[in-house]
Amino acid sequence: MNYSDVKKEARVNLNGSCKVCKVCNGVACAGEVPGMGGKGTGNAFTENVVALEKYKLNMRVIHSAKNPDTSIEMFGKKMDIPVFAAPVSGTTLNMGGKYSEDDYINWVIGGSLDAGIFPMVGDTAVDSFLISNLKALKEFEGEGIVFIKPWENKNIIEKIKLAEEAGAFAVGVDIDACGLITLALHGKPVMPKSVAEIKELVDSTNLPFILKGIMTVDEALLAVEAGVDAIVVSNHGGRVLDETPGTADVIEDIAKAVEGKVKILADGGVRTGVDVLKFLALGADAVLIGRPFVTASFGGQREGVKTYVEGLKGELKSAMVLTGCNNIASVDRRIIFDKR
Repeated sequence: MNYSDVKKEARVNLNGSCKVCKVCNGVACAGEVPGMGGKGTGNAFTENVVALEKYKLNMRVIHSAKNPDTSIEMFGKKMDIPVFAAPVSGTTLNMGGKYSEDDYINWVIGGSLDAGIFPMVGDTAVDSFLISNLKALKEFEGEGIVFIKPWENKNIIEKIKLAEEAGAFAVGVDIDACGLITLALHGKPVMPKSVAEIKELVDSTNLPFILKGIMTVDEALLAVEAGVDAIVVSNHGGRVLDETPGTADVIEDIAKAVEGKVKILADGGVRTGVDVLKFLALGADAVLIGRPFVTASFGGQREGVKTYVEGLKGELKSAMVLTGCNNIASVDRRIIFDKR
């Protein structure tokens, strides 16, 4: 399957909800929430791409990295590359409505697993979507991670139990969704959380617990205090607060503050294997990718998702060869160009 053909087909199937631009940077879809854009001016979405793009790589070719190992192990699972399919829900609200939530999530789960990575599934304003997502995950033997919106704790804990029953190997809360407009439109009570409330959620399960939506050092330290196993440095794809910095601009300070205390994941503007490598060099242990999985699935279904991930693998491996990295553990700040 040719990925250029996948993108052409996706442009048709997304019914105008996404333009499938040459560069997915949030400019053409600014303010389209519901939709695929960033909130308000769309600047926070765009800034994710700009912030990551400004980092350049040092090319090195005198070394022994002839066949780099791109795999990692995280949460007890081995992955071909350090990439997760981010939790994306809401086909009816955000993706043009041609395909169902069941279609989308089955394609993403199946294609991700076919390609040797793991999917993340989530919930949304429509309660039945989480049930559908968990049913699909269970059919794939629970090989994935479940993210739950920051509802009242009692509701979250109930949903964590459902995730456990589905066999998920980790759970989390995308706490940045406390300001998501699509939830507000449905009258769903989402809210910020105190350290004590996060601790209650962490203590409610034996699964690794991930907190998604950390953008400052102080909140990363609070997440550590709350006992989480991992954080995701994320501004929710620019969909919740206008005018935030890009995640690539904040991750280094966050990683330095909590390295060794929690796993550090990141998302925001990751499109290629080179982007993955940049985030790893800036301090991430792995990355999440969201919107490109919508394009891949709507344009090529399960095979389209696999094709996209296989492309990421090739790009990452090539970039590791040309920066002298034998394995993921050897990727560090030295591969980032610093003109100073």
